Amino acid sequence: MTDLTELTAPATPRAAPSTRSGLKLWKWSIKWLERLTCLLLFFAIWEFLPRAGIVSSAFLSPPSAVLAAIVQLIETGQLNKHIFASLKRSLAGLSLAILAGVSLGLLMGVIRRFEAFVDPLLQLFRQVSALALFPVFLLFFGIGEASKIAIIFWAAFWPVLLNTISGVKQVEKLLIHSALSMGATRGFIFFKVILPAAAPSIFTGIRLAGAYSITALVAAEMIGSHAGLGFLTLNSQEIFQIPSMYAGIVLLALLGLALNYVLALLEMRLTRWCSGLEFHE
Repeated sequence: MTDLTELTAPATPRAAPSTRSGLKLWKWSIKWLERLTCLLLFFAIWEFLPRAGIVSSAFLSPPSAVLAAIVQLIETGQLNKHIFASLKRSLAGLSLAILAGVSLGLLMGVIRRFEAFVDPLLQLFRQVSALALFPVFLLFFGIGEASKIAIIFWAAFWPVLLNTISGVKQVEKLLIHSALSMGATRGFIFFKVILPAAAPSIFTGIRLAGAYSITALVAAEMIGSHAGLGFLTLNSQEIFQIPSMYAGIVLLALLGLALNYVLALLEMRLTRWCSGLEFHE
């Protein structure tokens, strides 16, 4: 028999929106505190090793010396020149790779006969490293900017292409059949069903391509360059300016992080629909 006190007892009040917001802020703070702690520990160990003489400072400059080298680059106006040159090359190669990779990937994903026709050739080219093609790019494009952009394009093209093909193939057939049953045209299905459904996979490839473009950038700038973070790194090593060499490496890492962050924000904005509904307890 049901107790009347249970029926008449007031319901447990739900957490107020302000409480939920405070809980989210607390979790966010804890998450970033953990990340910062790991980074601070890494830099502390890095600073300690050369200072204590465990590792020679001639081979491993402490972060304080690297920071001083970055400040010197800022004061002399060299930092802006190197960052602008690297950013221009990286974005040019990445943009071309996205344009070509997404276009070809959509064609191969939608038209199966076209995929069967070009896939053997692409599988062959895919195995060729961008560094192996560097002499070929130099022969065709010279030692100027075109050969450097071509190397970055080649490295960034493949993750975009492969993830685009995979994203199109993984679109649920039920979505396409439902659209067809409602009289949708092929153009409507492509732009309103296939492309949005494949977008998360495409952006995964684009973010991978962003990382590859920074990696290829270093190799591209090591030959025939007079500016750029890759040139700064190699040139500093050749003249034994070790703090400047590590400054170039750190700046390359920061450039890659910034590029990945921008691409992640773009992905969140354009694929907001697939984040799902948020339920609160």
